[in-house]
This record gives sequence, C-alpha cells and structure tokens, in this order.
Amino acid sequence: MQSSHGFSAVSVAFDESNLVADAGLVSLVRLAERLGLPSLVADRVRIDAASNSAGANAAAKAMSLVAAMCAGADSIDDTDRLRLGAMRKLFGQVRAPSTLGSFLRAFTHGHVRQLHAVHREFLARLASSTPLLPGVGQVAFVDVDPTHRRVYGRAKQGAEVGRLKGQRTLHPILATLSTPLARPVVAAVGLRRGKAADARGAAPFTGEALAAARHAGASGTVVVRADSQFYNADVVAACRRAGACFSLTVRMNPHVAAVISAIGEDAWTAIRYPDAFVDPDTGELVSDAEVAEVEYTAFTGRKKAEHVTARLIVRRVRRLNAQVTAGQGELFTAWRYHPVFTDSPFEMLQAELQHRQHATIEQVIADGKNSALAHLPSGNFQANAAWLTLWAIAHNLLRAAGALAGGFHAMATTATLRAHLVHVPARIARTARKLILHLPHRWPWQHAFADLFSLAHAPPAG
Repeated sequence: MQSSHGFSAVSVAFDESNLVADAGLVSLVRLAERLGLPSLVADRVRIDAASNSAGANAAAKAMSLVAAMCAGADSIDDTDRLRLGAMRKLFGQVRAPSTLGSFLRAFTHGHVRQLHAVHREFLARLASSTPLLPGVGQVAFVDVDPTHRRVYGRAKQGAEVGRLKGQRTLHPILATLSTPLARPVVAAVGLRRGKAADARGAAPFTGEALAAARHAGASGTVVVRADSQFYNADVVAACRRAGACFSLTVRMNPHVAAVISAIGEDAWTAIRYPDAFVDPDTGELVSDAEVAEVEYTAFTGRKKAEHVTARLIVRRVRRLNAQVTAGQGELFTAWRYHPVFTDSPFEMLQAELQHRQHATIEQVIADGKNSALAHLPSGNFQANAAWLTLWAIAHNLLRAAGALAGGFHAMATTATLRAHLVHVPARIARTARKLILHLPHRWPWQHAFADLFSLAHAPPAG
C-alpha cells in the first residue's frame, strides 16, 4: 500500500457537518427503545435528592451512557463521541460528559440496586424478543467469577491492594448466562472493594444471578459453574433453593486426597480431547487424561443438615518428568488431580467437559476489559458500580444485535461487533423529509448490517 497522491496534493479540513462515525448506533438505540429500556430506567431509577438536579431525566442519561459504551467508550469523556459530526441529526437528548459524570456520582447503593432491576428486566426482554439465548428453556449455565481492575487514582473509593500484590484494584464479580448454542450474556454484576475476598457475598449473588436466569427463560436444567473460591456450603444452598444444579472446583485437602486415593485403577476412563486445553497448574497443553467419579459428602465440618452428598468427578493428568523425557526410566507414574463437586444430571464425561467450559466467562471479562471496563472512571465507588451495571446492559444489547445480524456475528466478540456493525461511517442526506444514511461502498458486512437495521426498525408485531 502506498499514497496515491503527493504530499502537496492532499490536505484536510474538519468542516463536514453531515458525517457520522458510528452509524450502527441507529439500530442499537432503536432496538433498546423498542424493548423499553428508556421507560424501564424512568420507572425504576429514582434519584430525587441529588444536588443540581443530577438525577433528572435518568432515561436520557442512561441511554447516552449505554450507547457510548456500545461504541467503545471506556471513560466518561469518551461519551462526547455521541455529539460529534451529524450525530445530533440522528439522536436527540444526548447529554454532555460533564452531565453524565454528575449523574453517575448521584448514585447511592440503593440507586445501583434499582439499576440492577433494570438490567435484569431488560435481559429478560432481550431473551424473549431476540435469538439471544437459543435453547435456554432446556439447558442453561450460570457461571460466576470475580475479576480485578487496577486503578491509579489515589482518591478512588474502595481501591485497595488485594490479591494482586502491589496493585490497587477494585473487585467486580460477574455472573453470566449461556446455553450450549449461545455465547454468554451478563446475568448479574456487583462491585466490591479491592481487598474483598473472592467469595465475599457469593451466596446471595448466586441467588440473584439464578433469579435473573429464570426471569430470562431458563426454565429447564440450570447448572451453576464456579472455581474453588466458591466451593462452600452457602453457595450450594443458594443453588438448591433456586432449583439449580452446581458444578464447583474443589481444592485439594487431606480429606479429598484420601477419597481420590481410594478410587480403584479400573474406575478410570481414558479420554483424548480433540481440542487441547491449558492445564491451570502448569500452563501446559493437555490432550490426554483420565476421569473417574465417586460419591462424596462435602462440608462435614458444619452441622449435619448442611452436609451435601453428590458426585466428585476427578480428572487426572500425567505429571511430566523432565528426566523421563530425557531417556531415564520412570519409577512410578505421577498424576495431577482436578476434582469437581457436582450434582449435575449429565453423565460423567459430559459433566466434566461442561465444567471445563466454565472458562467462557473469561471471554466476557476480556470483552469488558477491552471496552468500558478498561477503566472504572470515577473516584466515587457507587458511580463505578453504576458504570459497571450500565456496561452489562450495553454488553447484552450488543450480543442481541449480533444474534439479530446472524451468521458468525451471533458468536463474535463485542469488539468484532463494534468494528463490523457499529463503527460504520455514514453521510447523512435528506430527501422527501426523510434521512438517508449513505454507507461505504463494498462494506464487507453490509448484509448483516442491513438485517439488523431491518429487524430493529420493523413495525411492531400485531
């Protein structure tokens, strides 16, 4: 590639008032409006006592933040992209970054909980009105996992040095909802102080996530998957109260080790994985392993009513010895064990495979860190909690847009969805009192864009 003109033959001028950079927001905002997101915010988020009327017209401010996040905004200042070029010809009631910052800082814990209710209801409407979660009524998975976001502002409330030594962080916790046929969406979110334990508030949070999953149509088998930090009696009790199954990684301890050592050699089933995965202990790629299961009673240190008997599914992987690979003989085989405690109704190998797919939640976390969660932008803790919840709404809206666009976009990352369906430049023209968006010629994803646009702007059914 090379320049087609000499330096003296090219100049720039920022004087075109009919251009927009994110034409795909037309479909996304319209889809959110059709499913009632503005009215949900107006009805449920009531910030009445804020100074300077910061809580007034919450619907317009929340929609501005969600739209900006769909376009990739990762700070409050980035929301100003909604006012560039000809965006005001396409959208009304766009708020300035300073106004949006004041709005976020007006949130209290109670207002954040109101926003959680909006997120939960909007997810249910997306699931019922778009092909967001195919098969959710048969089998669904709720994955719970924490993450840390490093922050640098010394005045940020709740920022502390926790698990990441030497780094001041805030500590979000997420729950995602997925099916065997769909990428995960965000079912629940919460923000915690940087040094909060991973399992802090895990049981009520799991119950909240399961309530959101049921509200989104998960009426069949629901399996909660989580790592060992959530292996406790309270989380299991929350699952059972909600009628869900659990699949939890178990830490190795003398009791678990004794149970595993009692498994006979003839009980192990050799398997070869068609897609190698990374061993969490060594970072090596694993293709071959052996799996067995045994009945196990957990939480025996608590009162008898809280004991839980279910299956312990154990995967063992041969521990490689450098001296053996160099030609020395092997005195005995050494193994690394990975136990999972579950009451899943699926057979052993399927249940073990499904538990390993818990890693799909990392894709959602990575998507967030690649966009609005690159920063938690405010010095106010509750403002950041509101920002986190609005990101969850934006993430689910993007996933629904991908599902409506169809094809590979139904499974694409949100970064790809923004690149293909949102960051589409357009020139606005007006004819016969109608606006026409002139989009780039030979845009590779024009059919997906057109399908999304048609479905988002279709007349109401009935």
